[in-house]
Amino acid sequence: MSRAPVASGSDGDILALVSETARRLNARQPRIARDMSDRLAREIDRLDVDQHLVELLHASVDANTKTIVHVLTNHIPIDHLQPTTAAVEYALRLAQRDIPGNSLVRAYHMGQDYFIQRVFEEVQGLDCAAEVKFEVLRHISQVVYQYIDWISLYVIDAYSEERERWNNARGNVQSSLVHKILAQQPVEASTFEAETGYRLGQFHLAAVVWSTRPEEGAGDLRALEEFLRSLAARWGAGSPPIITAVDRSTAWGWIPMGRRQRAVDVDEVRRAAEDEPGCRIALGLPASGTAGFKRSHEQAQAARAVALASAGRTSAAVSFGDPGVAIVSLLAKDIESTRLWGSEVLGRLACDDENAAVLRETLRVFLLNGENYGRTAEELLLHRNTVKYRLGKVFADGASPSTHDRLDVALALQVCHFLGPRVLRPTTAV
Repeated sequence: MSRAPVASGSDGDILALVSETARRLNARQPRIARDMSDRLAREIDRLDVDQHLVELLHASVDANTKTIVHVLTNHIPIDHLQPTTAAVEYALRLAQRDIPGNSLVRAYHMGQDYFIQRVFEEVQGLDCAAEVKFEVLRHISQVVYQYIDWISLYVIDAYSEERERWNNARGNVQSSLVHKILAQQPVEASTFEAETGYRLGQFHLAAVVWSTRPEEGAGDLRALEEFLRSLAARWGAGSPPIITAVDRSTAWGWIPMGRRQRAVDVDEVRRAAEDEPGCRIALGLPASGTAGFKRSHEQAQAARAVALASAGRTSAAVSFGDPGVAIVSLLAKDIESTRLWGSEVLGRLACDDENAAVLRETLRVFLLNGENYGRTAEELLLHRNTVKYRLGKVFADGASPSTHDRLDVALALQVCHFLGPRVLRPTTAV
């Protein structure tokens, strides 16, 4: 027997309908949090500077929306709450990255507006009179406003304290000069060398090192700095690297390479990184002078973006010079267009399932090895006939990538190799 529409506006009726709306929102909460995070990262300057920061943003949005839904469902007073760890940590990380506090404030206000839009959609579906819906919406809006006012004041205070503490900790001449060069502000090479002991008139190899351990702290930074110094001692020019902290788990470094360009053994770096638990490193290419100092750093940042986007599919060390990394770093900036292009080029191979993954990897290695069956089998630890069988399946039907240029196919396979599910079609979409 269906329940009659609610016509009265008593406090009990309103609170019951608020709880019902919150339960409906809870069913959509993961999607709401993801869409809200994507919108904030896209529309607010510098919130998407790297994938790790975007993931922290999502964690904060997810925690806040879950809390709001919980408050609405159970009618919990705002002054009984404690700020979520994810929300506070995100504010601290923005402070450490020198991202303006107004970006954080704007994120909370935009998030509030987006959440209320979703509330309105659910309230419209309630089985009650229009005036009752209005009271429900008014009540929820007041609660959401109170929550946003409370949490935003808290995280802004945390942000301000961390910004002052962090600036005092790293506010030395060396860090200031490094950031000036990266910002293309005028810095005399002689001044830079006198203040930092590092010479700009040589080749530089830039690196970004970061910790993947769940517990972050000052010990992580010390370990990362020691790792960079050990690499510099192993194949640098005999003088120490210059290192500056970015946040509690990330550091930028430049290894002096001397006046002559030298090749870097990235495999050696990978082995060294694998011996350091929780340590990841991204490298640029050696480049000279002040412009090279900046360019190599930009390349290291691009390599790190690929490593983060790959969600662990890359090794502990990634170089901008690794096959496919440079172009994938550019394509990763527009995931939706890249996904559509990859699907057009690879056909059924662009599906996110185990069979397609096996065929993609076989074809990728085959093309990288100059379409040589023997070398492909050796690299994949397979029998030569197994490689031939798999490649036969790739080109067995009209949905194969055989009609596309080999270069496009090879590139699309590299994109899938690095970015995985982010650029693949769900199996149900086939």
